[in-house]
Amino acid sequence: MAFSPIQKLDVYRTLTTGTNVPVGTLAQNRRGVFFQYDADYLARLGSLSPFTLHATTALQKAPKEPHDGLHGLFADSLPDGWGRLLQDRVFRQHGIIPSQVTPMDRLAFVGKRGMGALNFAPVSDLQPPDTDEVDMAVLGLEAEALFDGQTNDVLSALVAAGSSGGARPKAQLFFTADNPDSCRTYPAYGDDAWLVKFTSQNLALGHEEGLCEAVYLALAKAAGLQPPEWQLLEAPKSSGARAWLAVKRFDWCWPTDTHSAGRLHMHSACGLLDADYRAPSLDYLDLIKASRQLCRSPAAGQLQFRRAIFNLLACNQDDHSKNWAFLQDDSGQWQPAPFYDATFSPHPFNEHATAFMGYGKKPPLKAMQKLADAAGFDDWPRAQRHIQQMADVLTAFTATARDYGVSDNTISEIQTTFEQRRRENSALLT
Repeated sequence: MAFSPIQKLDVYRTLTTGTNVPVGTLAQNRRGVFFQYDADYLARLGSLSPFTLHATTALQKAPKEPHDGLHGLFADSLPDGWGRLLQDRVFRQHGIIPSQVTPMDRLAFVGKRGMGALNFAPVSDLQPPDTDEVDMAVLGLEAEALFDGQTNDVLSALVAAGSSGGARPKAQLFFTADNPDSCRTYPAYGDDAWLVKFTSQNLALGHEEGLCEAVYLALAKAAGLQPPEWQLLEAPKSSGARAWLAVKRFDWCWPTDTHSAGRLHMHSACGLLDADYRAPSLDYLDLIKASRQLCRSPAAGQLQFRRAIFNLLACNQDDHSKNWAFLQDDSGQWQPAPFYDATFSPHPFNEHATAFMGYGKKPPLKAMQKLADAAGFDDWPRAQRHIQQMADVLTAFTATARDYGVSDNTISEIQTTFEQRRRENSALLT
């Protein structure tokens, strides 16, 4: 088919009331991508990205990097890894070489299916229709086969459910918490929005990825780190997994007086700070300062410090800038997003994607004292008590992992790493 890149997109925001309001216009030409806010939107709701996008109706050109020529605000709506793979399969099925496709074409493909409150029109003609009564078992097995390279065919429902970020096979589905067998790719009234993470033998933890992440979420909840809600769903025996992890989306809400689903605006640290998630470009100092300034609360900085310590001691080293986000309500107030994508993810050289005052591993005492001060702790002993609490919570790992059905070999591997991290960072503990 003849293909011409899209030149203009209208940008909308879905409020928590379910109302869809115009935000502005995106346009591109040979010089790049430009955005212009709608004056009424600015007057009513203010800035969506206060660090890099000015609250003005003037044209604003996107930087060439690090978001492939898009503004960080809109790059957050694009899938990466898994979702991009699904998009590219559809483009190729229609005779379109993916290298011809611009980021704005990908936004048109996402339409209203992206994470967060932003949506884009016109929607691409290539976007598949929504699907009622999805068979989750079939969808998961298809996702696994596609991820493992066992098939080139793509179910329409898998594409319709595939606009989220991350590299793992997954699907955005809608169902009630007590009836996951009745799910669909669009919301029926009363549904919750879920991100279902499938597994593969080719993932680092194989088919135990979901189980291990569930353990981490349980420990993070015990530590007061505010993870999202989750549940484990029984997987078909042929999948190789005992269970798939379903994480409840925190950008989604149902107003009490309408049948239109509402949204919270979600903005990643990657998009907010132009911190490339593909490189170690973020420091916990930047994250803590941004959290305190954006959320106007010392408590936000202290929460991020506690999460940083959890990641350090629990070896969640895939803590890149897309795994940190903020939520904005209709009044313009911001808060840190729930603590998501926290799991065992060791780097080959024991390096975190987000640094601790410039250190990718084993941060020295003086560096962490400065970080605690930036987070708003009155003195080091107070911060140290929180560090000790994270360490104490992690002592429950083995028992929790056994409760969730993690294998003894995997438990042993992770527990050994925990002990190494605790020794490496013993100077931080009381």
